[in-house]
Amino acid sequence: MKKFKFMIRGNNYEVEILNFEDNIAEIEVNGSTYKVEVQHEVKTSKTPRLTRSKVVPASETDRAKTSSPSEKKGSGQVKAPLPGTILEIKAKVGDPVKMGDTLLIMEAMKMENNIKADREGKITAFKVNVGDAVLEGDTLVEIGSN
Repeated sequence: MKKFKFMIRGNNYEVEILNFEDNIAEIEVNGSTYKVEVQHEVKTSKTPRLTRSKVVPASETDRAKTSSPSEKKGSGQVKAPLPGTILEIKAKVGDPVKMGDTLLIMEAMKMENNIKADREGKITAFKVNVGDAVLEGDTLVEIGSN
């Protein structure tokens, strides 16, 4: 493992650590092998131990963050389908929109995604700005009735 040279009371010693487990070290001193007990606290690895909290899959939560494709549209809130960053806002508050109109462009997984209106109405509020990072299920736009 490691070799050391010591001078103790004028005598030279070549010491090699052969094995080290718990607080017992097997060392070789000038060709003779010894087992010695180390009495100070043995430091473990300098690498920090990472612990992660338990992750609950989205399928186990009490409600879905986004609507399914077969679900009836018209909730009034357009939500982020996946995590990403808002690149461009294509409309403004008060604009009338039709179903399928592009409201904003979001970058997710290095691709640009058009976020479209899921109902007809008038934009009542934008909940994001250009450059904002959003998570799946975050409300992006609120659409009210005409």
